[in-house]
Parts: sequence; structure tokens; C-alpha cells
Amino acid sequence: MRQLIKAEQAFPFMRYRWWAWIISGILVVASIVSLGVKGLNWGLDFTGGTVIEVGYDQAADLSSIRQTLDENGFGGAVVQSFGTQQDVLIRLEPLEGVKVQELGDQVLKVLQSAADANVELRRIEFVGPHVGDELAEQGGLAVLAALTGILIYIAMRFEWRLSLGAVGALGHDVILTLGLFSILGLEFDLTVLAAVLAVIGYSINDSVVISDRIRESFRKFHRGTPEEIINEALTSTLSRTVVTSLTTILVLIALYVLGGQLIRGFATALLFGVVVGSYSSVFIGSSLALALGVSREDLMPPEVEKEGEDLEPMP
Repeated sequence: MRQLIKAEQAFPFMRYRWWAWIISGILVVASIVSLGVKGLNWGLDFTGGTVIEVGYDQAADLSSIRQTLDENGFGGAVVQSFGTQQDVLIRLEPLEGVKVQELGDQVLKVLQSAADANVELRRIEFVGPHVGDELAEQGGLAVLAALTGILIYIAMRFEWRLSLGAVGALGHDVILTLGLFSILGLEFDLTVLAAVLAVIGYSINDSVVISDRIRESFRKFHRGTPEEIINEALTSTLSRTVVTSLTTILVLIALYVLGGQLIRGFATALLFGVVVGSYSSVFIGSSLALALGVSREDLMPPEVEKEGEDLEPMP
């Protein structure tokens, strides 16, 4: 049974959609301009460099190793545990005029002079930029494949206005996340690429939940403007959106603070993506569907005629 909507009980989200569009428009344009002018600060996973594996006879202090390398002219080194706490993997940017073996000897000498423990050089190899180009290409294809699959799923599940709203919110989130790393010059490596893919999944999940509720509300309430019905749908999902976002943000803050340098880019991208994704699902996707003219008639289920319903009764 259809019900009357009580507009006064719903928060007027759509009243502020124009402000959201202005803010998002400015941020999207700034992100696109920055990506076109500055590009991304590609990490060693994409640019290539030297990989050095060293072994300690006791647990290694990664922060101390990173600081030692910075102080001795090896800035930007990526230092991480490799298997055990005694094994350390170091990735360095390419250095002009320095051979791979010479670079390994210099790093080993610096680490041995700064450590109280014995340091052993286990392995050293050079990763060329062609490998980084291949990773960048494959990463871009992974993002495109994820977006294509989501586009197909959304197009099959929802009416086209709601589908375009969900896709618009998704594109908004990806562009702003990439723009953040471009504008601030943050390093973009494989962990950040994984975070971008996770942001895509998180954003579309929020959009699907909200689009489902909008469709249900249009079918449930037989009075009220489309704006009022969308406000009611967003209000009814607000507690779910807030609880989900806050719990995710708490975990990501812990990762950012306690996870160390290696995972900081991943946590930054996800933290920003979760906030932007929650915002876009409420204001961008829903308001775009409203602007496209979504109505009750568009979302009502098709009437199925019963077999024999049109037959004339026999005399």
C-alpha cells in the first residue's frame, strides 16, 4: 500500500545540491588541470630503479635505516621488511653515472657504519623503466576494466537516470583521488593504485544502496515531488552511510598513523576516497538523477498481464 510522504521529517539534501555541484566542479577542473600539467609523481614501481636486499643478524629498525639513507644522499628510498624482520628490501631511484654494483657497495657501507649489527648484501638488481611503463599500462587497464564492469552492472540493474547518477559519482571520486596525489605531489605507486580500485568498489557500493532506496521510495510514496522523495530516501540511508564511513575511517586512520611509510600512500588514498565517496553518493549521484528528470513513472515495475485476462467471457 502506497503511503504519503512526510517531507518535514526528511533532511533537505537536494536543497544544497547546487552548492555541491559548484564545489565538485571546481575540484574536478582543478584535478584535471593538475593531472594534465603536473601529472602524477610516479613511484619506483613505475619509474624503475635499483632493488637491494640486505640481511641483518637481528631485527632491523626500518625507520632508522630510512633515516640513515636520507642523511647519506639516498633520499626517497623505499625500505620494507622482506620475509622476516632480519631481511630488508631497499628500492632506490636510478642514479646517473653510478653502476649497480657500485651503488650496492655504497649502500652496504653506509648501513654497516650506522648499525651495531652485521649487515650482509644478499641481492642487488636493476629494474628498468620499461617494466614501470608496463606496470602503468596494466594498472590503467585494471582501472578501465573495473569501471567497464561496473558500468555494465549498473546499466542492467537500474533505470538509466539512476545509472548515470551512480556512474557520475564514481567518475567524480576517481578524478578527485588522482587529483589529490597530483596537486600535492604525493608518490603514486602500486599500493596507491590498489587503493584507487578499492575506492571504486566502495563508492559504487554506496551508490547502489542509495539508488535502491530511491527506487523503493518512489514506489512506496504516491504523493510528493521527486526532490522530496529523494530527500526521504537519503535520510533513511543516512545512519547506514555514517556508521559505515566512520568505522572505515577509524581503521584507515590507524593504518595511516601506525602503518609506517610503506602503507601511508595506500591509507591516504583510501581515507580521502571514502570521505569523497560518501559525499558524492549523497549529493552528486542523487542530484544528477534528479536533474535528468527521474520520476515515479520511470521506476514503477512493469505490469504483467495474467494469461487469459484479455479473453472475452464465453456466452
